[in-house]
Amino acid sequence: MISAQPPIQFDRASGVLQGVNPWERTIALALVAGCKLSSSFSHRGYNMCANLLRKTLPERDIVVKLNPDALFAFPYGDGYWSKLLNQTFSYEDELELLFRDSVDVDYTLLDCGANYGYWSVLVSSAPFGSHRAIAIEPSALNFAKLANNAKINGGRFEPMKCAIGAERGTARLSGTKHEAFSIAGDASAGGEEVPVLALDDLLDEGKVSPTGKFLIKLDVEGVEIEAIKGGTRLLQADSVIMCEEHGNDRAHTVSRYILDHTPLQLIVHDPVSNRFETVTELSILDRIKVSTHVGYNVFGTASAFWLNRINSLNASAARRTQ
Repeated sequence: MISAQPPIQFDRASGVLQGVNPWERTIALALVAGCKLSSSFSHRGYNMCANLLRKTLPERDIVVKLNPDALFAFPYGDGYWSKLLNQTFSYEDELELLFRDSVDVDYTLLDCGANYGYWSVLVSSAPFGSHRAIAIEPSALNFAKLANNAKINGGRFEPMKCAIGAERGTARLSGTKHEAFSIAGDASAGGEEVPVLALDDLLDEGKVSPTGKFLIKLDVEGVEIEAIKGGTRLLQADSVIMCEEHGNDRAHTVSRYILDHTPLQLIVHDPVSNRFETVTELSILDRIKVSTHVGYNVFGTASAFWLNRINSLNASAARRTQ
């Protein structure tokens, strides 16, 4: 449920925080300091500490102005999203690199596991090219916040309440953290019953066209492989899937599946070289996945168009370092 109190306002560009009482301002300073301090060890412990601080706050939303055309609301003090109060914090750099480079491309974002819709808000904003976005989220609690973010941005992206899997059906969604709800758990353990769609169902229902271009974010908490299986036709189009590989998965399960069982080229962003590298041996992920408690995005595509764009991105990065 959306908080009845007027939301706090924060502008990331200027750092101006408005509509707070003295205690809420103090908490903001603590959240920023904690983010900066924990950044040297991949923000380990930050979420837990932020959520403890949140218990001292009234239930209230904050609306963060991500750019001049993008508003993102979430509960004030939320451990996952409060890092945005730190103006130097960057969320999923490797995705932003591709999104920013694709401003001139006519593509649709399929934001699977959208949570509150961060990427749908950004990609549909003018600085990112005002692209069409479909934000897919199964959790009723998360979906209310996702729908609110669509509303405060003029309804410019489409929220859909469902999970993504290998085929159409229903599943049980469970979990204790809003950023980690999953249908991969034990269905007998309770939880929320949610509808499930396959990516290819979006083609069959006319939501998307097989001749379109797509960036497909799969942040689906343990069912990435099932989602890939359900998107065989869509992934034959001009598509890129962006899948989360968890740092504690030393077997690199999702990447191994993409390499061994799909026609997709597997690509990962190396933060040291700032290049997108083609993965032929999984050992490169041993080097890049340095933290065991965060997620890393890998990319899969069979599209000559997108492969050329990624190669151009590398060329641009090389020029910037000269």
